[in-house]
Amino acid sequence: MISKRLNNRGNSLYSGGYMNTLSYALPGAVSLASLPNLSKEAKRRLAWMDHFRLTKNAARTCRYFGISRQCFHKWRKRYDPFRLESLEEKSRRPKNTRRWEVSRLEELRILRLRKARIRYGKMKLAVLYAREYGMPVSSWKIQRVIEKHALYYHPSKTLKLRRKRKQNQAKKRITELKREQRQGFLVALDTVVRYRAGYKRYILTGIDIHSKIAFARMYPTKHSRHAADFLKRLHYLFDGKIENLQTDNGSEFAKEFRNAAEELALPHYFSRPKTPTDNPFDERFNRTLEEEFIQMGNMTEDCAVFNKNLTEWLVEYNFRRPHQALGYEMPVEYNYHYQKVSTMYPSSTRY
Repeated sequence: MISKRLNNRGNSLYSGGYMNTLSYALPGAVSLASLPNLSKEAKRRLAWMDHFRLTKNAARTCRYFGISRQCFHKWRKRYDPFRLESLEEKSRRPKNTRRWEVSRLEELRILRLRKARIRYGKMKLAVLYAREYGMPVSSWKIQRVIEKHALYYHPSKTLKLRRKRKQNQAKKRITELKREQRQGFLVALDTVVRYRAGYKRYILTGIDIHSKIAFARMYPTKHSRHAADFLKRLHYLFDGKIENLQTDNGSEFAKEFRNAAEELALPHYFSRPKTPTDNPFDERFNRTLEEEFIQMGNMTEDCAVFNKNLTEWLVEYNFRRPHQALGYEMPVEYNYHYQKVSTMYPSSTRY
């Protein structure tokens, strides 16, 4: 039997099993070129079927590939050895989808009401519709008509908000990431804004959620260029051993920051809007930074002076300050068992 193994059992493709199955029913040889183009998942399922054909034991096959019996038997029922496409995932789109149910008369009436009262919402318009025409109409129908004709009080602002919501839906949320307890697996970032005597300054902070090694730096503006600079410094600090990033949805973590993350091949996860509990470790570090450094007379609008003093405090924080979450060990001492950390001193003093 010919077998072609990939990196692991789950990705194994036993092309001989398919060929042998056909050879029992059809005369002549079957070439590999005759196999249809299958997705990676379909090839994994084909390996399950091939293993089961040889062992005749579903339980053994499930243990070998680390899958449940329910999953195996579902695909076994679908499997057709003469149609390997049967191992592809089927569309989950509902057979019966909701259709446009607004009549032409209802649409014209809703348009007239909406244009006359452009600031009214769909619920108020539904009440007015029932009063004026003596029959009810659902707020869902009113919403459909408003969206179809873009009857908004601020069309450009509304469309901008809709695009923003769509972008937020496409973001990878931190709740999708399964946490692993090792240094560098997830580094969380945040921004602290400070006002004083008519000026505003931004302090970018970052912390490894496992070892609690932290870094911070002040910048004069909220530009994503500064966030990209901070990310590169953070990447250097951890000697390039960062696996995932977490930030909130602030504008500083877009554009140039996103480009820098892609350049460093760092997956970027976002906290959910208005959910500070998604980033508790960096929020706690921000509080420590405020209480033990900023409130101790170290706040100044001069970024160069602030960052110089901040570097000295970060050395204290990472090398000499006991941490309760680490069993009262220092972050660098705690991390010593895993890997080394680069020198903390910033490589540039432009700001």
